[in-house]
Amino acid sequence: MMNLYSGTTDPFSHRCRIVLFEKGMDFQVIDVDLDHKPEDIAVINPYNRVPVLVDRDLVLHEANIINEYIDERFPHPQLMPPDPIMRARARQFLHTFEQELFAGIDLLEKNQKGADKVRTQVREQLTQLAPMFTNQKFMLGDDFSMLDVAVAPLLWRLEHYGIDLPKAAAPLMKYSERVFSRQGFIDSLTPSEKVMRR
Repeated sequence: MMNLYSGTTDPFSHRCRIVLFEKGMDFQVIDVDLDHKPEDIAVINPYNRVPVLVDRDLVLHEANIINEYIDERFPHPQLMPPDPIMRARARQFLHTFEQELFAGIDLLEKNQKGADKVRTQVREQLTQLAPMFTNQKFMLGDDFSMLDVAVAPLLWRLEHYGIDLPKAAAPLMKYSERVFSRQGFIDSLTPSEKVMRR
């Protein structure tokens, strides 16, 4: 059985939980209190961070790497596009999300100096994405994909992070509700995450 060491409020761990629940697999989530991490996290991940996936002799860290491994090992439903060109584009998008949407997540999590600048940047980036959802259900069209998985934890936490989107982002908010209504997403939420949104 796979074990996922997962922060109860960590958005990156949340991504991995979404993928595991979307796949409907047999796995165990080991909740990690981010303020009092057990010593074994530093032993299995040299960066002393979650998420960490342990699958027999394999130990993986970094959410996108974990999720691609799960997607390749358990291909149904497939979350990365089967076509190499579309898969490369999806990976490029994932990298862009890391650089432009998630780079300042630590500042938002701790509400540290510089958080307001990050809030503005995230608001602007998400507002730019909004028009794509007037003509399509998900990031890559009609099918839920790894891109939706990547951005969903951030969208769930907007209120928690103090990010208000303008009216122009209405299509994005409708898209968010589609993602949040998926059973895999609902099942992925920890009690601490459920209270982040009214």
